[in-house]
Amino acid sequence: MYPNDGFRELGRQECLELMAGVPVGRVVFTRRALPAVLPVNFRLDDDGAVLLRTAAGSELVRAVDGAVVAFEADDVDAARRSGWSVVVTGPATVVTDPAEHRRLARTGPVSWAPSAREVFVRVEAELVTGRELVGGRSLYGVSVSDWRGDPLCGSGT
Repeated sequence: MYPNDGFRELGRQECLELMAGVPVGRVVFTRRALPAVLPVNFRLDDDGAVLLRTAAGSELVRAVDGAVVAFEADDVDAARRSGWSVVVTGPATVVTDPAEHRRLARTGPVSWAPSAREVFVRVEAELVTGRELVGGRSLYGVSVSDWRGDPLCGSGT
């Protein structure tokens, strides 16, 4: 981000607080050597890790267990031209400890597509970054409401 580009960098704690308020995000992983993005519901653990609950035999589990992934959540208000986006990056692992699994069964996310055999996937919050679009501003602090021209040529008036 550059000064006056219309965005504000968010700190780690602010990022986690914003993420805790939305129910859906996207996990970004590699599928057959290509990038893949899958929308999922989630919950944050007390330490900021992203928790997912999914079918034990799912392609997602096979693809992310032991891999470094990214997880993105956001909230956008199109009418106000404002919003925020947060990305958590870290290793993903299937929770195998029975006591931890029992704890997450009580406190963790509830799958929106339940399966007979489910597992929890934990994405460690090793890197947390985020930014907020300051409503009504665009690149270099130009007011969006005053800017009506071609995006490549300026105002056009």
